[in-house]
Amino acid sequence: MSVEVWAMLGAGAATLVAGLILVRPRLRAASGPGRLIVLGPVFEAVALAIFAAEHATAARDLMPIVPHWLPGPLFWTYFIGAALLAAALSFIAWRCVRWSASLLALFFFLIVSIVDLPNLASQFHDRFFWILTVRETAFGSGALVLAGSVWPRSGSTGTLLMRIGRTILAPIFVFYGAVHFLFPHNVPGVPLEKLIPSWVPAPLLLSWVVGIALILAGIGLLIPSAVRIAAAGSGAVLVLLTIFFYGLILLIELHTPLAVEGINYVGDTLLFAATALLAGSGSQPSNLRLNS
Repeated sequence: MSVEVWAMLGAGAATLVAGLILVRPRLRAASGPGRLIVLGPVFEAVALAIFAAEHATAARDLMPIVPHWLPGPLFWTYFIGAALLAAALSFIAWRCVRWSASLLALFFFLIVSIVDLPNLASQFHDRFFWILTVRETAFGSGALVLAGSVWPRSGSTGTLLMRIGRTILAPIFVFYGAVHFLFPHNVPGVPLEKLIPSWVPAPLLLSWVVGIALILAGIGLLIPSAVRIAAAGSGAVLVLLTIFFYGLILLIELHTPLAVEGINYVGDTLLFAATALLAGSGSQPSNLRLNS
């Protein structure tokens, strides 16, 4: 396996182990769906660490993504990788989360603004353009909810950030859920171009189950009393999908030229799962927000 593959796998595994150890106090303080929601920042950190390692080891391959008008593309590629790693460390250590989550939300929204939207006119009728654009928007919105959930309780800023984040996430979840029914042969979760492998049993059923979970979650995020169960339920479905679907695909592709792609699909889906869980942030007891 290449250095890139080892680095991405190692970063993800190390972050997961550290995150699961450090989250135990908050996990013990949570109850019910809150136990799953508390794991959202850990899964977010794992995905961010994976992508940070990719930026560090394959910077020249990722450099063309940087907008051409921005000078020093190699610098920005490394800088983004370092920023993603800093956010991952903040989430697992549960320190300065308000600022790391806010800056992460800003990062994803900037990607939408300077990378995706400039191509709107030329790719308006390409469904994958919209899927990718709303994916980055969803990631930013999940981070926005997390930032709001740890904002000082003395003002209304935190409540506003959580409301904005959930309001953006709700239609995205419904949109993704509908795509699972319209194009059930594409991989589930974030419904990208890759097709479900032929060896997967009941592929249509898999797509429909994930699609239903996302549609219900999108509706639930708009109902205050249903936010926790909507976030925890959809997050759990997506975490299981990451482990048992994309994880198995990765094992099959690990020693092939598709290894990096397989890891990226794992990281991408795990980041989406974390986003679903982060949508339920703010419903935990107040002691879970200390030192954030």
